[in-house]
Amino acid sequence: MDTKILLENGTNELEVLEFTLGEYSYGINVAKIKEIIPYQAVTPVPNSHPSIEGIFMPRDIMITAIDLKNCLGRGTSEPKGLFIITNFNSLNIAFHVDAVQGIHRVSWRNIIKPDSTISTAEQSVSTGIIKQEGKLIIVLDFEKIISDINPETGLKMSEISELGTRSRCDVPILIAEDSVLLNKLIVDSLTQSGYTNLIHTENGQKAYNVIAQCKEDGTLKDHVRLLITDIEMPEMDGHRLIKLVKSDDKTKDIPVIIFSSLVNDEMKKKGEALGADAQLSKPEIGNLVRIVDKLVDERHLND
Repeated sequence: MDTKILLENGTNELEVLEFTLGEYSYGINVAKIKEIIPYQAVTPVPNSHPSIEGIFMPRDIMITAIDLKNCLGRGTSEPKGLFIITNFNSLNIAFHVDAVQGIHRVSWRNIIKPDSTISTAEQSVSTGIIKQEGKLIIVLDFEKIISDINPETGLKMSEISELGTRSRCDVPILIAEDSVLLNKLIVDSLTQSGYTNLIHTENGQKAYNVIAQCKEDGTLKDHVRLLITDIEMPEMDGHRLIKLVKSDDKTKDIPVIIFSSLVNDEMKKKGEALGADAQLSKPEIGNLVRIVDKLVDERHLND
């Protein structure tokens, strides 16, 4: 199946691959997928997490196979079905699923955010729900699934301590990140690094609302001199946010950093075309601070 459907940059749309585990439908952003292959035998890894089926090496690249059914508490997968091979956060992971149903093009505005009756934001493994032809498709948070299996794949907070003692910096920074946990970790990391004038929002739309209000009030330089954004977010994604910022004469000079698990070669080209000033994969929290330092110094943002 071709998973390389091209979308125009900044349209606020994404392609979601629908797959099934038993009778239930789930989704994954096509941008995370490298390929889909039939299930093949794997080599078990001693003392590994119960959801790790093992490892295998197609084309001389070692890939970890994850039993997605086990991760979601729906039993154990049979040795059949498909592997969805993904690449995000600089990791190659194969997720074992029963079948693939197809690809849907949807707007981020049409993805329903799970509410607290399903699970808390910190615990949820769903980033959203799509209603498609009377059927509900649960879009899974694959980053959280992997970090729950191995926390070392998450943000490496120890990198912040290694930066040493920092002086206070009042440059106003706006953050757009829909994960409650990651939003807090980014804010904590920047605060520990001396950046204390922070506004954090849960998606691109709310970040853009802040920018629009500041434009109207004439206070843009007081509240937004640098923007850090995720890519995958409900209502408005990071690419759409960047397109709006960089196509406006009043905001085009605001430096924008993409901080996302989706930063790979293809997505970097999209970010560059939209005018992103820097792009980093999410585990690189230390490098995020270094890039913020660099942009603050180069653009004299704290003057």
